[in-house]
Amino acid sequence: MLDAALELHPKVAVRPEPFGALVYHYDTRRLVFLKHPDVVRVVESLSDHDNLADVLTACEIDERRWPAFDRAVTSLYESEMIRDRD
Repeated sequence: MLDAALELHPKVAVRPEPFGALVYHYDTRRLVFLKHPDVVRVVESLSDHDNLADVLTACEIDERRWPAFDRAVTSLYESEMIRDRD
């Protein structure tokens, strides 16, 4: 997913919490917990950059952590919380 241009699905809301955030999809009624502020920052920045790798760089995520972020974003993609950007 590092080369993918992504965005939050328009029917998804992100609610900040002390532990990270709650992400809710209004159509599927799915609720996801983002358990780290860094993940929240990355998700909220997806549409501001050309691809996930650029987002991780802009958010100053250490490259050693990129595989974990790639897995997290893939999971959010598979649950339709984020989608491909046109």
